[in-house]
Amino acid sequence: MDCSDHASKMAKSATGSSAIRRRPRVLLAACGSVAAVKFGHVCRCFAEWAEVRAVVTKSSLRFISVQTFPKEIHVFWDDNEWNTWKRIGDRVVHIELIRWAEIMVIAPLSANTLGKIAGGLCDNLLTCIVRAWDYRKPLFVAPSMNSIMWKNPFTERHCITIDELGISLIPPVAHRGANGDIEHGAMAEPSTIYSTVRLYYELKMQ
Repeated sequence: MDCSDHASKMAKSATGSSAIRRRPRVLLAACGSVAAVKFGHVCRCFAEWAEVRAVVTKSSLRFISVQTFPKEIHVFWDDNEWNTWKRIGDRVVHIELIRWAEIMVIAPLSANTLGKIAGGLCDNLLTCIVRAWDYRKPLFVAPSMNSIMWKNPFTERHCITIDELGISLIPPVAHRGANGDIEHGAMAEPSTIYSTVRLYYELKMQ
C-alpha cells in the first residue's frame, strides 16, 4: 500500500468524509542525518496529497540528491537565502516560505538542528524559518540520531523546550543497526510521518 492510500483510509475513518478539498501547502525539510536518504520518499508521499516545497541543509546533501526529487517540487538551500536578495525591498526567502506554508515538517531532524532550534539559533535557511515560524501553524519534527544521542539528557531538555513552543514530535523508532545492536533513535518511516500529518490536517479541517 502506498503512502496516499494508507493515509486516505485513516483520514476517512476518522472524519467519515472523502470530500475533495484544496491541496494543503506543506514545507518539508531535511537535516544532515543518515536518514536523509529517505527524504526523497518523504517528498513523494506528501506530493501525492499536497503542494510541496522542500528545504535542505548543506550537511543533508551528503546523503541526498535534489535530482531524485519529484520534478514539481521546488527545493531551496542556504544559497537561495542570499542569491535572491540584493537590496532593501527584495524578497527574503525564509519569510516568503513561512508565508506560503500551512504546515512544516522536518524529517529527519538531526541532534544538531534540534539543539539549535531549542536554543533559538538561526544560522542557515532552515533554522531561520523555524526561528521566525508562526506557531499558530503546525510544525512537526521526526528526529533521527543514534541511541546514545537520543538518550542523552540534552536531548530530553531540547525536546521539552520545543514541545513548549508547540512543535509536535513524531517519535523515533527502534531498528537493528549495522553492528547488530538495537538502536532507538531511528526516524519514523516516511509513511508514518505522512499519515500523522495528514490525519492531523483532516481532523483540523472537519
